[in-house]
Amino acid sequence: MKIASIVAGAALAVGLALPAFAEQVTARISLQLPLKSHLGQNLLLFKEEVEKTSNGEIKVEIYDSAQLYKDKEVPAAVGSGAIEMGVASLTRYVGDIPAVDVFYMPFLLNSEEKVRKATAPGSPVRGPIDEAIKGTGSTVLWWQAYGGAILLSNGSPIRAPADMKGKKVRVFGKTLGDFVTAVGGAPTLISGSEQYLAYQRGTVDIGMTGVSGVKSRKLWEVMDTITVTNHADIEFVVVANSDWWNGLSEAHRKVMMDAARKAEIDVRDRVSQIEADAYAAAKEHGMTIYHPTADEIELWKGLGSGL
Repeated sequence: MKIASIVAGAALAVGLALPAFAEQVTARISLQLPLKSHLGQNLLLFKEEVEKTSNGEIKVEIYDSAQLYKDKEVPAAVGSGAIEMGVASLTRYVGDIPAVDVFYMPFLLNSEEKVRKATAPGSPVRGPIDEAIKGTGSTVLWWQAYGGAILLSNGSPIRAPADMKGKKVRVFGKTLGDFVTAVGGAPTLISGSEQYLAYQRGTVDIGMTGVSGVKSRKLWEVMDTITVTNHADIEFVVVANSDWWNGLSEAHRKVMMDAARKAEIDVRDRVSQIEADAYAAAKEHGMTIYHPTADEIELWKGLGSGL
């Protein structure tokens, strides 16, 4: 018989109260990207901080590369309690919270200053979004910066909106789909983990993602040109099932929230360098990096103002 059982039996026999033992907590996190991606590395920072600060009372398990759920499945999986935590593209909540797509309105948040103000905890933009996500059964722990949206192609860059006409374009949100439709393109919703095969098989003609994803997914193997439009700000959110989260002790929640805040600040402060490193890696692997001219950007902005 285990010692704990002997102690429990003896205590019950004499009517004594049992001492409070620390409860082991396991937090499983689903991630669609590879662990080597900057979002994966950010989760590792969180894991190390939580496990160290909790003296091992909280164990964090990261399931990367969509091992458990694809990006589009994460909100429902976390909200239902099928898994404790998950990372999802913010736009995956657009069905319940249309306001999240403010981040994908073309060229609206087109500077780091604007993005930082919008994504600050409790800001007039982020605050209501975090609160609304609670209605899906999840609690936002932190936001992960992913950088600006770019376009991928083969053979030549996407210099102007007309270059999308009649082309199938990978998108990852409703407003981005409207953006493509407005120029006569055919938006195709494809999860991040399915991008490589979609480009390889020709399921779409044009890609849309963040440049860090080009590096982590080695998309230079299937696409050869990047057009640096930066037409939207890509954000991911790390969410926890609310029932599970609220069932944790106050001490455990504090450990995890402190680690979450540290992780959020770290990724936000480093995203510009992360993007610069990804562009360098793409160039080293033979990709052409095209920066639209000022006049070309004005054409894109003119389209965005009409959505």
